[in-house]
Amino acid sequence: MESGKRFVFVHGAWCWYKLVNILKLVGHQVTALDLGACGVDMKQLDEISSISDHVHPQMEFMDSLPRDKKVVLVGPSYGGLCISLAMENFPKKISVAIFVSAYMPHLYSSPGTLIQQVFRRTSTESLMDCHFTFANGLENPPTSAIFGREYLKAKLYKHCKPEDLELAKKLIRPTGLFVEDFANDSLLTEMKFGSVNRVFAVCKEDEVMEEFQEFMIRKSPPKEVKVIKECGHTVMLSKPKELCLCIKEIAHKYGK
Repeated sequence: MESGKRFVFVHGAWCWYKLVNILKLVGHQVTALDLGACGVDMKQLDEISSISDHVHPQMEFMDSLPRDKKVVLVGPSYGGLCISLAMENFPKKISVAIFVSAYMPHLYSSPGTLIQQVFRRTSTESLMDCHFTFANGLENPPTSAIFGREYLKAKLYKHCKPEDLELAKKLIRPTGLFVEDFANDSLLTEMKFGSVNRVFAVCKEDEVMEEFQEFMIRKSPPKEVKVIKECGHTVMLSKPKELCLCIKEIAHKYGK
């Protein structure tokens, strides 16, 4: 596998620490970004008034890249919506976008519709001790969420080492959902978002997204689907070597 690819990981830089190390050791350039009010970003959630504020670090980074250099853009879970906005705004700077058990929107309805479909398909009982904020009233979708500790242990980090779970407990923060901002039907276009290669990495035994992964793939088939077995939702921590190999294979095939 040739070195020298440029990888960009989005939405919580800390969780990529294992892959960042592996990829850098074999000569790749790697950037892991914290979005607004995520990870160690200094802003608090009440300072983030829109999805534009939230993804500003990503957009600022993409804008700074030379026009003749393309990146492999990787987003997990809710980060799939964030990399979709980068695809729309910087399609010529992205060789391939990899959705890792992530929200993958399509062009037939708004990304906000996708968010609401996930909530409708998710039972209240399965959310355990997660906490949601309804700043716009209980009759509207939640505006923010934070994962509970029991949920982290039982679902998100079920396949991870105990030390990774403990690190997550220390770093977990509430995150905005921005359903109203994502409700814009013209947010993504065929000419821009639709022109970027998309690959979906299915995470098996993912109790958070597994059923919905297949639904999104059927609704908007990507260029390719990769499968990682027995990894759960947080594959970058539970199976970093397997995910790294998957990502490098995708970069080799599409990263021209």
